[in-house]
Amino acid sequence: MRMRVASGAFGVALFLVSWGLLHHGFYARDQIVDTPIYERYGEAMTDGQVPYRDFSVEYPPAALPVFVVPALGDGGSDTYERRFEGLMAALGVACVLVVAFASSWLWAPVIVGAAPLLLGSVMLSRFDLWPAVLTAAAMALLVAGRFRLGLGALGIATAAKLYPAVLAPIALAHVWRSRGRREAAVCAAAFAGILAATVLPFAVIAPGGVWDAFWRQAGRPLQLESLGSAFLLAAHHVFGLDVTMESSHGSQNLAGGLPDTVAVLSTLLQLAALVAIWVWHARGPATTERLLVAGAAAVCAFVAFGKVLSPQFLIWLIPLVALVRDRVAAALLAAALVLTQLWFPYRYWDLALRFDAAASWLVLARDLVLVALTLLLTLRVAPARARSS
Repeated sequence: MRMRVASGAFGVALFLVSWGLLHHGFYARDQIVDTPIYERYGEAMTDGQVPYRDFSVEYPPAALPVFVVPALGDGGSDTYERRFEGLMAALGVACVLVVAFASSWLWAPVIVGAAPLLLGSVMLSRFDLWPAVLTAAAMALLVAGRFRLGLGALGIATAAKLYPAVLAPIALAHVWRSRGRREAAVCAAAFAGILAATVLPFAVIAPGGVWDAFWRQAGRPLQLESLGSAFLLAAHHVFGLDVTMESSHGSQNLAGGLPDTVAVLSTLLQLAALVAIWVWHARGPATTERLLVAGAAAVCAFVAFGKVLSPQFLIWLIPLVALVRDRVAAALLAAALVLTQLWFPYRYWDLALRFDAAASWLVLARDLVLVALTLLLTLRVAPARARSS
């Protein structure tokens, strides 16, 4: 226990030092931030406007608290930015502590603590630490045997950003195998009830606005940094394939018939990988190790094979991979974080506007590392017969 406490304390100190270093030197250059968007949401809410009805929001309702809290009280954009960064730093510390509580592996909180330096300044101005810590807390509760609370926490996490939903089938299968169908049904109701209680009030007030927030994510084209786009950019540099960038849905994407086809194929591959992980996990024993590995594998598959892959999506993976207790997985995650930092934000506009060769190859390398991480974790979930075939 002493070693776990010491590891958690070291992880917290490392996180705070890493967070502070992001404000200096080359980390502080050429930042691409989302805080002005969050500030606009927060100020609208403090002015009495209702989200989704009076102004559009591109995120689910449980994301709203982290937008409005930094807007409370007086202050301009600089004050909002400082408050938002402080809130994210607090959530990062919470993430370290949750991982330290849930895992006996002494390296787990250290991995989370070092993550800001590995990934870079994108962590300062994205709210993804909020769903990440909620998801980590859900997994920690499941590990502790608090299944109903764990599925409830997973419902809140899904209402903050949709990706935690891919963990629900894994969590419910674990509960079913551990305590039976009735308990799994109660946990499913907890997940659905919390999610509905968060989303439905806004859906009743502004059904069109809520629908638009969800559909906007599902209807996005092939984003520039996705695996499918990375292969098309590689073909552009090697074979002269003609590609066109188009800005829409708050990102830069590849436009045209071929990218649209690749986007569909990416989604099908993503779904196939998720279903395989869900089925393989459900067929195996209900151990804590398999729960954590399957959870990390599912989110990795969702990120690696999706038609959208923004740099902040890697924040989702940090606590989940740290909980897996696998040095190779941790090394692959670290490589993916560093490879992202090598081109984002410094070379991002070179990539988006000129299809810069160096940035293109770095994106492909990062995406392939994520695929390798997904395969590593998935093979640990798959039954022996599937692994040998």
